[in-house]
Amino acid sequence: MVRVSEHIRQLLRQIPEEPGVYQYFDKDGTVIYVGKAKNLRRRVASYFQKEHEWLKTRQLVRHIADIRYVVVPSEQDAFLLENNLIKQYQPHYNILLKDGKSYPSICITKEPYPRIFKTRQLLKNVGEYYGPYSYGNTVDLVLELIHRLCPVRTCQMLMTEKGVDEGRYKVCLKYHLHTCCGICEQKVSKEQYGEYIEMARKIIRGDARLLTRQLQQRMNDLSEQMLYEEAGEVKAQLDLLDKFCSKTVITNTVAGDLDVFGYTEEEQNIYVSILHVHNGSIVQGQTVTFRRQLQESREEMLAMAMHRLREMLGSTTKDVIVPFLPDLIDENLRVNIAISGDKKRLLDLAMKNVQQYREDCLRQADKLNPDQRSMRILGKLQSLLGLPIVPVFIDSFDNSHIQGSDAVAGCVVFRKARPSKSEYKRFKIRTVSGPDDYADMREIVHRRYKDLLDENMPLPDLIIADGGEGQMNAIREVLENQLGLHIPVAGLKKDDHHRTNVLLYGTPPQEYGMKVTDELFRLLVQIQDEVHRFAISYHRQKRSKSQTHSELDDIHGVGEVAKQKLLRHFRSVARAKSADLDELRQVLGNSLGTKVYEHFRGVLSL
Repeated sequence: MVRVSEHIRQLLRQIPEEPGVYQYFDKDGTVIYVGKAKNLRRRVASYFQKEHEWLKTRQLVRHIADIRYVVVPSEQDAFLLENNLIKQYQPHYNILLKDGKSYPSICITKEPYPRIFKTRQLLKNVGEYYGPYSYGNTVDLVLELIHRLCPVRTCQMLMTEKGVDEGRYKVCLKYHLHTCCGICEQKVSKEQYGEYIEMARKIIRGDARLLTRQLQQRMNDLSEQMLYEEAGEVKAQLDLLDKFCSKTVITNTVAGDLDVFGYTEEEQNIYVSILHVHNGSIVQGQTVTFRRQLQESREEMLAMAMHRLREMLGSTTKDVIVPFLPDLIDENLRVNIAISGDKKRLLDLAMKNVQQYREDCLRQADKLNPDQRSMRILGKLQSLLGLPIVPVFIDSFDNSHIQGSDAVAGCVVFRKARPSKSEYKRFKIRTVSGPDDYADMREIVHRRYKDLLDENMPLPDLIIADGGEGQMNAIREVLENQLGLHIPVAGLKKDDHHRTNVLLYGTPPQEYGMKVTDELFRLLVQIQDEVHRFAISYHRQKRSKSQTHSELDDIHGVGEVAKQKLLRHFRSVARAKSADLDELRQVLGNSLGTKVYEHFRGVLSL
């Protein structure tokens, strides 16, 4: 096994299972390796799980002092960001891409009749560029699609409008092969040629909804005409369009330099990320934690964090993208809140990274101190409902019956967000006949808290009913009107599909919706599932016992062994009842046989 420092061990626990790019740093803070991964946690952990055969890899692992990562939406984005970072930092242990070569882009030239081709050189005066693309064959397929749908010229001839008007040029073989529109001989108008170029732009940008609909209609028409081979070719074009014509978040060559900030917070901790974009490519990323000192506003914290992070990365760009407007100190910055387009996608990526970083920090803190996580979740519940104290001690009730028969109820207890099973209580409904959930609830709540009061035991900080407003009112009626208690009562309401969707609290109750991924929501669902499981298991046990009850159970002294002897001999209780005294004595003995005989005959034993 590879020796790993405690700092690296903690980082390995935090890294998410997401696509992204990781950076290894040495003890001097220098980037020594940049890599990409479909699953960051698995890939990075693999470096430290075994002794590697290659000497260079072993040397790399020995020099790793710190790890950073950037989460991205897809594998292709990881390829592109890796490319940018390797060219930016020239890491010692990276072989590929350090020679300055780039992934290919697509160029649309600035000519009267533009051309469209693949290139690795980005010269601003020559044309407009789209990409780069992480796979060379991706560019080829996109260009093939463009030239099929938009037959623009591919020749390198310096073609002018005047030359075309004067008839200086002649069509080539590509026109006869139907891969060029023949603009050189004005086979199409200049306007039509411009429409081809605009269609190509839409394909490259991935904004080709209209084109997709047109191709879909054409494919359907060909199928109706039973021209299946031609329809298959159009289907292939549609597949290419869907697969390759969406532009990545990582690179946008038409944008300049800018800094993009993500922000989130958790109590006193503030998390801020920065993505530094240079010449349209993300070349740096960093996420850090700040702590409030004097109850500063989020606007103040973002302004301070922006200054620190820009200083840390040495950024001098004037354009900044933020999720909300900060209290700025530097008036020279051009601050924008992105709403749509490429900048919005960059902002979303910055927000994804800062949220992932926060979750990693909280997850690590929770492992070191489990009670801290519990109190943090319960603190959220206190804040959400406006409770006077953190609800460390929670009771939850549910009842179970079938049309009022075998009615029972259960009370589960949660302390510090964990079940305290030794304190669970089961109740047989005693005073209610027939199906009446509210009456059942009133009975068990009265019995539960009357016992606690009589025994001078602590009362819960919060009661959660597995039901809506009716159950809450039944509980509150007993507490306040009969016992003189004022314990907060909440309810869990389910939707039409019997799934919990809102928390109820207050008089009249207000609805508090929550995301299914929220840890507080998961705790409440756990409480609800647990009390339901506890109540229904008791009901099944009681119902099963009542279904197997027989008249033999009512005879004092007849246990399980005697019951089995009688049933094996007589086959049924009815036959045992009709048996004579001698036969019963023969099976059970004189004393017990006589007792059973007298019970069945209604004779009192002397």
